[in-house]
Amino acid sequence: MMKWSTSNMIALAVLCWFASIQDSNASGIHHLADSLIPKATYSPRKAIIRSAIIPGWGQVTNRKIWKVPLVYGALGSAVYLFNRNLNQYREARTAYLLATDNIPENDAQIPQPYYSVRTQPERIRVFRNQVRQNLDYSILFFIACWGLNVVDAAVDAHLKTYDINESLSLSIHAGRSSISGQHGIGLQLNIK
Repeated sequence: MMKWSTSNMIALAVLCWFASIQDSNASGIHHLADSLIPKATYSPRKAIIRSAIIPGWGQVTNRKIWKVPLVYGALGSAVYLFNRNLNQYREARTAYLLATDNIPENDAQIPQPYYSVRTQPERIRVFRNQVRQNLDYSILFFIACWGLNVVDAAVDAHLKTYDINESLSLSIHAGRSSISGQHGIGLQLNIK
């Protein structure tokens, strides 16, 4: 059996008191706490500009730090694909130039493990063009990830400023409609 020391009892009392504050609807305590803590202001414009300058800065501004690794993971993947495709393109371009220069001694300089199947210049040219297309797609993927980072920061900042409180409610009411003049049941949306 656990012995209850004075510090354990005080800690338990503080936790119970804090839980009762969180669960209660005592307006005096909540309004006092709300007035002492300054409200954070979220500017969508600031988040957009910051995310456009440095990826992830808008997410940090919006206090969504957990999104920063996702942003850099997507951008890092795009950079990796770009570098891989760029190296393949340079290698394929060199192989094509060596295969089409009509000097048989240069054919030995073509990288054999990768281009052994593509010894015909036409096949090397087709492969080079495919890699060039993939290089262009990786650039577009990078731009799209950067743009998605900016859009996410803007939308998140806009949603932070959206007011959701208890005065926004949807309820069912029975009674007389002032518009149609008939009695019935209807939905009522109260907005402040």
